[in-house]
Amino acid sequence: MSKNLQNKVALITGSGRGIGKALALKLASEGAKIVINDLDEAPAQETVSEIKAAGGEAISFVGSVTAKGFAENYMAAAIEAFGTPDILVNNAGYTWDSLLHKAEDEQFDAMYDIHLKAPFQLNRAFTKAVTPAAKNEAEAGIEVFRKIINISSIAGEYGNIGQVNYSSMKSALNGMTKTLSKELGRLKINVNCVAFGVVETRLTQVTDVKKTIVVDGNEVGVGIPEKVSAGFARMIPLGRSGTAEEAANGIYLFCTPESNYISGQTVVVGGGLRM
Repeated sequence: MSKNLQNKVALITGSGRGIGKALALKLASEGAKIVINDLDEAPAQETVSEIKAAGGEAISFVGSVTAKGFAENYMAAAIEAFGTPDILVNNAGYTWDSLLHKAEDEQFDAMYDIHLKAPFQLNRAFTKAVTPAAKNEAEAGIEVFRKIINISSIAGEYGNIGQVNYSSMKSALNGMTKTLSKELGRLKINVNCVAFGVVETRLTQVTDVKKTIVVDGNEVGVGIPEKVSAGFARMIPLGRSGTAEEAANGIYLFCTPESNYISGQTVVVGGGLRM
């Protein structure tokens, strides 16, 4: 049986853990060659090892998407390993929540850097990398579709208390998606956005114990209190939060040839939740 993404080259930021990892495994199982990215070496290598053990191809590129020159270096690593890229998924991110009257400029700037500036830089680097091939294909009368998928949130669609920084950037990312779909259509690049509801990851683990992680030198809280999680479950029409694999499947739809005539769209993958 043929694989849907045979020999496609896919770059997925933040793919050592959670949704990104689930997506990397999914795309690899469909024949794609994966360029894993994570802040940390260990999870990135673990994901690469799992893909290779299953017969797939993958490399890792460790580093922060907010680092100077990251986008160009990430793209160069992909091209050196596998050739012209076909798929870019801007998945890396985290939240740093605070009510407006307590929010610091540093929190706003951090969300801008990772959720808006980094995707802008990566989308630009991807476009520059594929333009020569896209022009050659057009001159030959061949349509080869490539994919950009920006990852957003229902917070960007409907807002969310305590996330003025995060929701602002995710809302702006939807605007970027719509604009790029118009700019890049001539290159046969589909640009779409997937907005997640409540998905089970280390950032949304259910816990009443205060937990933090350090991202780019910032200590940020993770986890959702039991009572809040139960409230979300009651609000979700399907009755529960989503798994990382279910979230990844939502992204996968926009990576497939079946989505070649879909561009400029934001699809909510949230079990019907509208906040």
